[in-house]
Amino acid sequence: MEAFPQPSKANWVAQLRTFLGTDKPVAERCELCEADIAPAHSHLIEPASHRLLCACPPCALLFDSPDAVRYKRVPRRASRLADFDLSGAQWDAFLIPINLAFFFHSGNQNRVLAMYPGPAGPTESALDLDAWDDLAAANPVLAELEPDVEALLVNRVQDAREYYRVPIDRCYELVGQIRSNWHGLSGGAAVGEAIQTFFAALREETSH
Repeated sequence: MEAFPQPSKANWVAQLRTFLGTDKPVAERCELCEADIAPAHSHLIEPASHRLLCACPPCALLFDSPDAVRYKRVPRRASRLADFDLSGAQWDAFLIPINLAFFFHSGNQNRVLAMYPGPAGPTESALDLDAWDDLAAANPVLAELEPDVEALLVNRVQDAREYYRVPIDRCYELVGQIRSNWHGLSGGAAVGEAIQTFFAALREETSH
């Protein structure tokens, strides 16, 4: 299973030009029709591979339906779940080795997946379905998550107890930040700073 979204062709070209010392900006392109797109653009996800694609507005609109199969449009909204109920014992039952994870329903596999970030990208954790059912019973909002495109994002790093309903691309954005800032065996201080920066921005975004 390819869980980590692959870079777009435009990103590869940008990296090559950076390596060669060329400062000319590279326009991002829709990965379906090759049209130029703005830096803030829609994403599609391919449920079979969990691969993200950049999309122009017309192409994104084509897959803006619950009945879409090959690709699905990722929503833009995010919200903080202030009343989310997750005890320490419930969290421990998931057996996730770090205090950061996201959960989403895979329509292709017809099950909930638990993923946590690391230096190699996202890693799937074996999910205790009984533990998930208990959590879902205590938090009906989990039944509202759109399969493949929305996730429960959990941040319990240090003293944090934060829970968010987010578009799936935000989870992969966090994974990418951790991956690109990881140094050595433990990750280093830059990883902690990247996590704090990400959640500070998400906290601000969802406070309005």
